[in-house]
Amino acid sequence: MAERICIECGQRIIGRIDKKFCNDNCRTAWHNKMHAGAGAYVRNVNNILRKNRRILAGLASGGKRKVETAVLVGMGFEFGYFTHVNKATRYCYEHAYVPISKHYCLLVPGNERIDL
Repeated sequence: MAERICIECGQRIIGRIDKKFCNDNCRTAWHNKMHAGAGAYVRNVNNILRKNRRILAGLASGGKRKVETAVLVGMGFEFGYFTHVNKATRYCYEHAYVPISKHYCLLVPGNERIDL
């Protein structure tokens, strides 16, 4: 019978004939490597969306507010990422912003209505 080797670390496997890993740590490490790329894109987009939400929530905590787009960009806000759109209003989860002009946005906290 041929010697079996762990597909993660290369050590000899003892036990069942159909085992592929020498222990649970190797099995977990191998599966994490195999699935790392699939979730990386989604994880990165979610991180951007959460950051955008934090920025909107912080700036609009006192209610509706007109803010320069340069301020948002300076804080790390990424305009290309939002969860949904309704007409001209872009949402990042429950918080919204409306581009008023090239240089200004109206920020609306999640608990307020948008009346334009």
